[in-house]
Amino acid sequence: MKEDLKQPHLKHELGLLDGTMLVAGSMIGSGIFIVSADITRNVGSAGWLIVVWLITGFMTLTAALSYGELSGMFPKAGGQYVYLKEIYNKLMGFLYGWSFFAVIQTGTIAAVGVAFSKFTAYLIPAVSEDNILFNLGFIKISAAQIVSIGVIILLTFINTRGVKSGKIIQTTFTLTKILSLFGLIIFGFWALNNNTWHLNWSNAWTLHKLNTDGSFVEYTTVAALGAIAASMVGSIFSSDSWNSVTFIAGEMKNPKRDVALSLFLGTMIVTLIYVAANVMYTAVLPLHDIATADKDRVAVSASHVIFGNGGTIVIAVMIMISTFGCNNGLIFAGARVYYTMAKDGLFFKKTGTLNKFSVPEFGLWIQALVASILCLSGKYGDLLDMISFVVVLFYVLTIIGIYKLRITRPDAERPYKAFGYPVLPAIYIVMGIAFCILLIIYKPNFTWPGLGIVLLGIPIYYFSQRNSKDEVPATTDN
Repeated sequence: MKEDLKQPHLKHELGLLDGTMLVAGSMIGSGIFIVSADITRNVGSAGWLIVVWLITGFMTLTAALSYGELSGMFPKAGGQYVYLKEIYNKLMGFLYGWSFFAVIQTGTIAAVGVAFSKFTAYLIPAVSEDNILFNLGFIKISAAQIVSIGVIILLTFINTRGVKSGKIIQTTFTLTKILSLFGLIIFGFWALNNNTWHLNWSNAWTLHKLNTDGSFVEYTTVAALGAIAASMVGSIFSSDSWNSVTFIAGEMKNPKRDVALSLFLGTMIVTLIYVAANVMYTAVLPLHDIATADKDRVAVSASHVIFGNGGTIVIAVMIMISTFGCNNGLIFAGARVYYTMAKDGLFFKKTGTLNKFSVPEFGLWIQALVASILCLSGKYGDLLDMISFVVVLFYVLTIIGIYKLRITRPDAERPYKAFGYPVLPAIYIVMGIAFCILLIIYKPNFTWPGLGIVLLGIPIYYFSQRNSKDEVPATTDN
């Protein structure tokens, strides 16, 4: 017991502002500056572009408000992994944790890293994805991929030095990018072009595929649903990682109150920014220009119209700040899941240890390793497809669990209750299931592999349990 008392413990150093900045900072990365181009190509109209973001915003807010109930019931490190384990069983918790490690968190870190390098290349062409440094035959490694991996390693190192280091970066970078985005939106509306606005909104509710040559392809009813689902891949990725604050509940000063409030405040701020930014895009750029922006960098095209040549440099720097801060939040939060899993005997034992700065250093470095390997894929869109399907699948399972817990644990303490229960969570479940089914049909190349990675966790779980001599009890220090 004396030795246990001397061991490092998770420190309760994070407050409501820190939690809110983690939610907003982890959500606002690269997507809002890029994915509107692909959404516009899929839906072909300004009205449906905004609808896709509104649907995504509704789903995100509903899920966040639903998670508020679970965060109050289980205010400990690990977040969604803990919820799924408590709702269902250890296998379900492990499948989420395994998917989180193999695809969800590491894939998101990789995708944001790739996006960081895209905008760095705008300022420094030498680090472009077109600059191939190594051609190994089966894989080509570009300067952009090296930059992506370098940023991941740097941020991982910073986060091994303690909670305060990561917290300072997160709050500073998040406030900077929120203020910068508000500035871009305000100046964008100031520069509104009446002709562009009228052209974009005169036929705003016709849903069709917009080709890069300006021609349209009409959808059948079923294909239209598939187009909306395909469009939402980008917007859901851009709005994801809002649940990061649940992973670090063990380091919050008042987790029963502040986790739920951080979820609400962070997702509301980001949803408002995202919708406003896309309305601004339609105010300054013709729809065709949004769809055909160079390398999908819509924000750079918009800032060129708003500020001129100098403005594009400013916006590129701003986006680099945004993606840098986003990845800091993702890296900071992710390792806490592996830490809690290890304490439950469901992950590498060493991941359940803390270094002298009271952070799970081993978990941080193995996360960095997998994310760096995924960076070598270099394909932003492919990572989005795989991540979006898997993450929504687990969101649906978690929100279904709210209904299950109301039945199985009716007397459990619930400092917060899911807003709009039972209607709003049910709507999310229906929409989430529809989204996953449509992605399986219309984007099978990466959704099936994503599902395969989840299912691969089943034999891994039983193999690990068979070879585990002792059950390791969950900690009470978080």
